Amino acid sequence: MGISKDRIKFNVGGRLFETTATTLANAGRDSFFGALFDDEWNLSPPSEDSIHFIDRNSDCFSVLLDLLRTGDLNVPANITERLLHREASFYGLLDHVRAAKWGPFDGNRLRLSDSVKGSAPGDGTAIRAGPDGGCCVAHGSVVHVYDWMLEEHSPINLDYQRVNDVGWIDSDNIVLSACERLGRGEGGMGLFSSSSGDLRYKFQVCHENQVKSYTAGALSFSPDYKIFSSCKGRSNEYGIGVWDQITGKQTDFFYESPGWSLGDADKLQWLNGKNCLLVATLFPRKDNCYISLLDFRDKNMVWSWSDIGSPMAIDEKRVRDAIAMEDSNSICVVNEFEDLGFIDLRMYGGSVRWSSRSKLMKSKMPDEPCYPKLALHEGQLFSSMNDSISVFCGPDWVLTSRLRRSYGGSICDFSIGGDRLFALHCEENVFDVWETPPPPII
Repeated sequence: MGISKDRIKFNVGGRLFETTATTLANAGRDSFFGALFDDEWNLSPPSEDSIHFIDRNSDCFSVLLDLLRTGDLNVPANITERLLHREASFYGLLDHVRAAKWGPFDGNRLRLSDSVKGSAPGDGTAIRAGPDGGCCVAHGSVVHVYDWMLEEHSPINLDYQRVNDVGWIDSDNIVLSACERLGRGEGGMGLFSSSSGDLRYKFQVCHENQVKSYTAGALSFSPDYKIFSSCKGRSNEYGIGVWDQITGKQTDFFYESPGWSLGDADKLQWLNGKNCLLVATLFPRKDNCYISLLDFRDKNMVWSWSDIGSPMAIDEKRVRDAIAMEDSNSICVVNEFEDLGFIDLRMYGGSVRWSSRSKLMKSKMPDEPCYPKLALHEGQLFSSMNDSISVFCGPDWVLTSRLRRSYGGSICDFSIGGDRLFALHCEENVFDVWETPPPPII
């Protein structure tokens, strides 16, 4: 970019600033300042003698301008975090602020940054990280939505229909899956505004040209704007439904095979490399566990595993959660004692290779145990157990660190998004926010 000699002047709230085009170009094309440049990153038009007036807070502008110059974030005491984030949002610099404040996500360097007390009675059931650093929490029939400042928006209330899963389409839209409400013809999935909580449209299931009421369960999303959900109706509509995110129209349905359980699935995961959907129905929802890979191109179950007929006599080997790891061609599963198991995807119906990780957990279980959950993020494996989350790394998945917070009781769910990990505790209905601090300045 041959723009280092171009100067530009601003009058922000009555205070004069002068900087270079090179500094402003660090803000990026999608920022407020990106509009000042042409396609070749030259000022358009050249403006050395003109002054651009911006009717905003000058103190915050000074901080943000210094951030673009140096990459460091130095906030004086008179500027609140809310004010700075508001101004950074106006200029399109939130990503710059977060990158300066927090380093790249690393499960072994996470630090507790905040704890948010639940705003509804009863136990939380699910938490999902949002694309902008916020999250949403489901309890019963209500979903509470928080932005990147962890300030709550209008809650989404489904009027006594239990919410089963939540998923973010983008920072403005949330999909909820819910139980059918018998006698009312209601149930299934809906797209809601994350800011207002308003229903934008419902996702319908059609069977034999008739619209059906159904219970929607686990959710997953693919890069080509598809939404997948487990579906259970009252006649033959059992299986996995597919909808277009943009239009909301149903595009496909994978009906479950006899003896197989897809409509009750606890976990869905889209696998980009294999162009397949992982579907897992797990204990204790069913007496037996079913894990499969579905290829929607030819309506084929290309891989499957079940513990039916296996010589398992002890409950501790029951699978509680599962996650596919495409890089190693395997599926990781976990039991209630945080023992990890691995199933080879190259072997159809192969056995589980269990690897004991935490025998100490068998000494005492809490009064209300929370079943473990798994997550895979940037080459690190995470497993929740009671009041902690374990981090595993390397080709042999060695335990490298553990996140633990005494307040709030057992962890019933957790979610990772961007540079944050959210952990939802059940007893006090509180969720913790974990973030990675920036590396030290040498």
